[in-house]
Amino acid sequence: MFLRHTKRKKDGKEHRYWSIVENRRIGGGRVVQRPLLYLGEINDSQELAWRKSIAILEEGALQPRTLSLFPEDRCEGLLPDASIVRLRLNELRLCRPRQWGGCWLALSLWREVELDGFWGGRLPPSRKGTRWDRVLLLLATYRLLAPGSEWRLHREWFERSAMADLLGEDLGLAEIHKLYRCHDRLLEHKQALFDHLVGRWRDLFNISFDVLLYDLTSTYFEADPPFAESDKRRHGYSRDHRPDCVQVVIALVVTPEGLPLAYEVLPGNTADNTTLRDFLARIERQYGKARRIWLMDRGIPTEVVLAEMRAADPPVQYLVGTPKGRLTRLEKDLLAKPWQQARPGVRVKLLPRDGELYVFAAQRQPRRQGAGNAATTAEMVVGAPQAALNDGAQPRGISDEARRCPSPCPSRVAPGRHRGSD
Repeated sequence: MFLRHTKRKKDGKEHRYWSIVENRRIGGGRVVQRPLLYLGEINDSQELAWRKSIAILEEGALQPRTLSLFPEDRCEGLLPDASIVRLRLNELRLCRPRQWGGCWLALSLWREVELDGFWGGRLPPSRKGTRWDRVLLLLATYRLLAPGSEWRLHREWFERSAMADLLGEDLGLAEIHKLYRCHDRLLEHKQALFDHLVGRWRDLFNISFDVLLYDLTSTYFEADPPFAESDKRRHGYSRDHRPDCVQVVIALVVTPEGLPLAYEVLPGNTADNTTLRDFLARIERQYGKARRIWLMDRGIPTEVVLAEMRAADPPVQYLVGTPKGRLTRLEKDLLAKPWQQARPGVRVKLLPRDGELYVFAAQRQPRRQGAGNAATTAEMVVGAPQAALNDGAQPRGISDEARRCPSPCPSRVAPGRHRGSD
């Protein structure tokens, strides 16, 4: 590794910009220079104003003092000054570089959400002195900055980060068995963690949790059954197009801002339309009764569950995709309805029917360069009229079915709910 500078003339003056680079040999016997760190411009004697300085905090000093950096070969004419540091750029070396800023920010966020206090009382040190709360902090920081396996964290990432410096720990914090065992200690605190996070989000961001998004996904395992009876890995509908693999289903409730409120890991053969009732009850127990709006794909709720949502006190509103088989029956009535402008580029038709309000939305796509006429795509949702009109709820993205329609297709919405084809 060595220093390399580039020259640039600006306003009649010559400026030098410095970088730390290393040589890399590539195919064909060629050698290229790979930048490692950009230093910018370093002050010289021809500058009356110092453009770059560094602040250092000396041991025992209460306040930092400012030093100016000058290349040693360009210090002619400078007066003796203790605040001037002469650099021998040809002897500069980069020793054990590691990521600092991201780690510091993650630690600051951890403390801002008060997770240090939360986990400090629930994950006490072991008899051997293992700080499980710090192991968890390490795992969370790794997931935030460079998601990967625990093995990669142990072998590579920890030594390339500043976590050891910031926490006053050594490589023992990232021992592979500690990283794996830490997860087992978290599950019993799952509900308490959500309660704590919801309280902090409410204090920090004034979030009301009146609109909730509910969806399911799955993750598969390349493993050979049979498994124990209590094992959740099962064969089921594969969203990853891997029906040969066992899987688990993950259900998640989040706010529009992306803050998770609840999750559950379910057996891999769980049907989507059997999960909603339990989550409705869980959210009501945890956050109390309120006029919430649930947004879901059309395959998640059943008509029985939707009827229970409408009959609840207060009614639970929703926005959900319209079943495909219902669209043809509504086409004639929708054709007689006028278009209304919802926002620029988006028009809607509203059709009240059987206590629900169907919303048929059509969006005018901007024409791309070289393309023909601008395309019109449409989607149909159904839910609660009050939620759609008063709360400003809007349909989700354009559905695959709608894209296949040569002309706009219908959607629906109802009192206490909204539905849309997706």
